[in-house]
Amino acid sequence: MKSFKKVFSLVFITVLLSVMVACQASNEDASTDSDSTSNENGSITFTVFDSDANPDWENMESPVGKKIKEDTGVTLEPEFDMEGGQTKIPLMVASGEYPDLITSKGASQLVEAGALIDLAPLIEEHAPNIKKMLGDEINRMKWSKDDPSIYVLPNTAVDNEAMTPGFAALVQHDVVKELGYPEMKTLEDLENVISEYYKLHPEIDGQPTIPLTLQSDGWRFQASTLNSGFMMTGASDDGEYYIDPETFEATLHYRRPVEKEVYRWYNQMNAEGLLDQESFVQKHDQWLAKLSTGRALATIAPDYMIYDAQNALRDAGKYERMYGFYPITLSEKYKHTAYQSNGFQVGWGIGISVDCEDPVRAIKFLDYLVSEETQIMLNWGIEGEHYNIVDGKRVIPEDEWEKRRNDKDYLKKTGIGYNFQRFAPRYGDGVEDSTGQTYTVNTRELAIEGLTDVEKEVLKNYDAELWKDLYPPTEDFSVKPWGAAYNLAIPAGSNLEVTNKRMIDITFKRIPEAILADPEEFDEVWEQFMDDLDKAGVEEAEDEFTKIVKDIVELWSK
Repeated sequence: MKSFKKVFSLVFITVLLSVMVACQASNEDASTDSDSTSNENGSITFTVFDSDANPDWENMESPVGKKIKEDTGVTLEPEFDMEGGQTKIPLMVASGEYPDLITSKGASQLVEAGALIDLAPLIEEHAPNIKKMLGDEINRMKWSKDDPSIYVLPNTAVDNEAMTPGFAALVQHDVVKELGYPEMKTLEDLENVISEYYKLHPEIDGQPTIPLTLQSDGWRFQASTLNSGFMMTGASDDGEYYIDPETFEATLHYRRPVEKEVYRWYNQMNAEGLLDQESFVQKHDQWLAKLSTGRALATIAPDYMIYDAQNALRDAGKYERMYGFYPITLSEKYKHTAYQSNGFQVGWGIGISVDCEDPVRAIKFLDYLVSEETQIMLNWGIEGEHYNIVDGKRVIPEDEWEKRRNDKDYLKKTGIGYNFQRFAPRYGDGVEDSTGQTYTVNTRELAIEGLTDVEKEVLKNYDAELWKDLYPPTEDFSVKPWGAAYNLAIPAGSNLEVTNKRMIDITFKRIPEAILADPEEFDEVWEQFMDDLDKAGVEEAEDEFTKIVKDIVELWSK
């Protein structure tokens, strides 16, 4: 793949020869130092395939990007993907040619093809910061019971205490304000407020009001509408399977009778004319556009899907049309699990390919991203430019806060945030550095300060300061010993992988049919759905996935 130039200053060859041994010893010592990826070996370019899109990539020309190049000599040439790597990774495997670094959402195909190298010895010898950050969690990174190699360095947060709930029924602030801040706990509550407000306001800004719109574009359908079956019935997001916390038995989660009632509710909303008729044909951009105009009263989705819409509404000054996060469940019998901990999440992340000519330099670069100094920079920016030190503490000036909150291009202009955090693990919200300050700026105090006045008013009327206060806390749940099941490796080309794909296709067809059916026909369509899953081999798939879950629990418990 890529070659690189070693740049030396050669003044006197005799001087060079006399100090060569000393330089070699110095370099060996530096290999275990936190600054070991400095420009000691000259410039190098790494090609990167990233399974996520990133419209804010700044070509390493931002202040943070330039600092990273200066410190490491590394330039990244990334390729970002809108499809999560579903098409391009198989093409890589078929060709047998790979970029230097690959971020994937599940690396089974790559591992089966021999595309990734074992990171374990590289981490042990060259990555002190990674070892410090992850500690015993490195054990979770072992690939399988039969293969303890480490192929993927997760790009997830360590010990994260998220200030924003990861999944919610999202409802406009004006809806609850006008109705006198009604109770917002169950699907019945949600239906009542949407219905009542819609009757009062059939139009918003001259456009027809949309009571409830759903996300249905590809994998986002799974992460939002389909996952609501989990989240509204006391289970947590484990991909396509519900894992029994006592027995570790896996069940395709749509086969849980209680989830059928969630989808029956959607069917009822459709029958009452409260569901967007374009819900199952619209693309992501169309869904976002409806939210961004302020005419959609509610949707159901993970937090990251609506950031662009929230920012658009904020930029337009439509603060009352922005969305609040509510832990809606089927009934008060169930606890919303948005804050249940998966422990350290593994499976998705970055690997070094067999075509990388300098894997040592690559792991040192990733280790640099994990160092305390870099982690602070990726969150706070450059001292003197994006923050100042006042009485020994990092302080972001008010004018810089205004840019952070209101400039939609802030990440691209500065390089702060996920531009580089996506390539390595990171310290989560609430984790403190060696000075006792948090690595991230997402403290509770700053999160409250960053709310709009409308949000603060709404939250105050629900006896809360942040949206997370409405949710059952992490302490109410045990840490899942299998992590997040959607991250567990399924052997590429296996019967389970094929069956899972077949069942996803069935689900993508039958659940919209069930939701859009006449209420009298809902049970019949659902029964056909269950029959289709039986014929596809659902029971065998559940048995196979159960074994994977039990094996990983055993591996991680050692």
